[in-house]
Amino acid sequence: MLTVGAVGLASKLFLRLGCSEVHVNGLPILLDALKEENRRGQGIITVANHISVWDDPVAWGILPWRSYFSSRTTRWTLGASDIMFTNPLSSQFFRNGQVIETFRGQGIHQEALNIAIEKLNCGDWIHIFPEGKVNQVKLHPGRGLLRFKWGVAHMMLRAKVPPKVIPIYLEGFDDVMPENRGFPKFLPRLGSKIRVTFGEPTGITQEVGSIIEGWKSQDHHAIGECEADPEAGVRIALTDVLQRAVKRLGDHATRQSHP
Repeated sequence: MLTVGAVGLASKLFLRLGCSEVHVNGLPILLDALKEENRRGQGIITVANHISVWDDPVAWGILPWRSYFSSRTTRWTLGASDIMFTNPLSSQFFRNGQVIETFRGQGIHQEALNIAIEKLNCGDWIHIFPEGKVNQVKLHPGRGLLRFKWGVAHMMLRAKVPPKVIPIYLEGFDDVMPENRGFPKFLPRLGSKIRVTFGEPTGITQEVGSIIEGWKSQDHHAIGECEADPEAGVRIALTDVLQRAVKRLGDHATRQSHP
């Protein structure tokens, strides 16, 4: 846990010294979910918009420092092989940081997602950016969230117990590392206003559970689903639920920050 602890504390230091303001709303929602007595074999999935290459790990600088020294209170996440796992040193670093190597183009039936599902079955916490890439809306006014990818739906569908789902909305990290930044491109911009908002999990978790339960109870051959991909419909339904939840949370957070 040394890598996670060091990066977590560095993220906390950056938020304190490198940002002009940091507002966190609803953090007790996540901290309560991470308590062992509240898990009972149920994994946790957090889903967020993706506005900067620094969203993860810097956003987790808002957590209590003690969270960084246990794998049970630190997120697991998926990271692209061609970006994070390009040499032995960086590969070891990201593995130590609880990043699961994921291969672009191999779809949802790859080993990375199987590992993530096993983590959920153990009651661990998985964080996902379902858009699949950085999406800085400020540079593309009116575009909104990109269509959520199916990987997160596959995880929820295959977990032994449907996970607790917590939506998160991030603001300000796109000012820390804007995609159109000039030289020095590798350095973060200081003085940004950061806001992290957590949404209530109860409604979305129940909706996800109902969709999965309803799908598992159906005779999919009888209703004429495509035999090549009989799960396509339910994956679309699940990602739609997640996308609407993150969008609602974002709309609410934006109204609160810009009344």
